[in-house]
Amino acid sequence: MDTDTWELQFPVDADVIALDKDDRIVVLIEVKIIQAEEAAAKQKIVDRAIDWIKAVLAKLSEKNAIVPYAMFIDAEQILIFKWDGVNLSEPVCTLNTGEICRYYMPTFGSKWLFESTIEGVIQSWLHDLDYNWKSEIPPASEQITAIGLLPLLAGGTTKSGVELGGNYIYRDQLSDEYYYRA
Repeated sequence: MDTDTWELQFPVDADVIALDKDDRIVVLIEVKIIQAEEAAAKQKIVDRAIDWIKAVLAKLSEKNAIVPYAMFIDAEQILIFKWDGVNLSEPVCTLNTGEICRYYMPTFGSKWLFESTIEGVIQSWLHDLDYNWKSEIPPASEQITAIGLLPLLAGGTTKSGVELGGNYIYRDQLSDEYYYRA
């Protein structure tokens, strides 16, 4: 699917974003629970989500808000992409969601999963990568360093359930606080 087929208008809902120490968005994260059984059906859902990510990144780029990384996460895999303002790379890193998440939530995957559960655990992981609150060497820290993402997370934070509009984060849906990012 071509990103031109997405008719996006701001604000755009984002599952999770990671911000750098200057409150710039450095990662756009889309989380999906895929219930399809067939491999082809699963891949179609993944492809559609990645096309949506491309469309959002392109729309943000039109407003001079270049978000350098994107993640697509489902219950099985974490795909990390680079965005240059025009093109989304092929995955520069692929990780096993369960391996990452079980480190922070040992029961991960043993019962029904919700997107919000994955979002929360991924935020814990991103904070651990930055602040080492749980581990001196968090899961996949070598891979995250190798693709150049780790320095961008330094001193930053994450937010979930936000509405984006160019350089603006319109609303944090969980707290109803409004933010401006220049």
